[in-house]
Amino acid sequence: MSGSNLAFLLRPKWIAFHVLVFGSIALMIWLAFWQLDRLAERRDFNDLVTEQVELPPEPLEQLLEEAGDDLESIEWRQALVTGTYLPDQILWFNRSQDGLAGDNVLSALIADGDRPDLTVVVNRGFVPLGFESPAPPTVEVQLLTRVRLPQERQRGGLTDANTGDEPLTEVRRIDLDQLSGQLPGDVAPVYVDLIDAIPAPGPNDPAPVPPPTLNEGPHLSYAVQWMIFAVCVLIGWVLAIRRSIRSRQRAALTAEATAPASPDFDQPTAVGPASSTTGTDVPSPR
Repeated sequence: MSGSNLAFLLRPKWIAFHVLVFGSIALMIWLAFWQLDRLAERRDFNDLVTEQVELPPEPLEQLLEEAGDDLESIEWRQALVTGTYLPDQILWFNRSQDGLAGDNVLSALIADGDRPDLTVVVNRGFVPLGFESPAPPTVEVQLLTRVRLPQERQRGGLTDANTGDEPLTEVRRIDLDQLSGQLPGDVAPVYVDLIDAIPAPGPNDPAPVPPPTLNEGPHLSYAVQWMIFAVCVLIGWVLAIRRSIRSRQRAALTAEATAPASPDFDQPTAVGPASSTTGTDVPSPR
């Protein structure tokens, strides 16, 4: 195929088409590798949670002492907490569990251990919308819990309602720095999800929050799909060029076949006997 037949590929509209095609392919490949990165992060998270959960439970005070400033090192660990609940409750709203919308119920607990001034925020569990959460037990409880890190408002995130001097009763996130102002004692720098308790929770108590689902998610299938999309776009680009080339070739052949033949002046012209008239009539014989 001669270069002149491909010159149309350098026309402005074709250049724009090439940029669109290869820009889309580059974006799809980037999205595929992004999904693979998320898959790797998910696998690391699963390994971390599995490793932490398999460790034996320890008292929360001991875990906090071992962690120091590295609180991430104890997230997802199972912690033992003994103490007495405060009567007030806080609703962590806009939650869901088992396909139901509702709230998580937060209660503060005064720990009865080596640090008697330690206050621990306990996520007692989930309550569907329309159901009232019973007050926490008034007797001393022994809890098996899961350590969680506090949450902070990200840029652009909504803030909790300003209640002035009144304590918060509903929150969008568990921000311990915000809650510590309305709680007594030294608030622990982590909160805990309730797993089990003595005395055992009743049937009307909040349902404990389940542990995170440990699977790889759809990231690998999404990565494969983006790669397939990129290949399909590349194939479509090749087919579009081939179709355009064939269309131009057919148009050229049609134009050549329908064009009138031009005279050839190199060929001799046949001349026959000519009769001439001199302007005088030749008399016919009588």
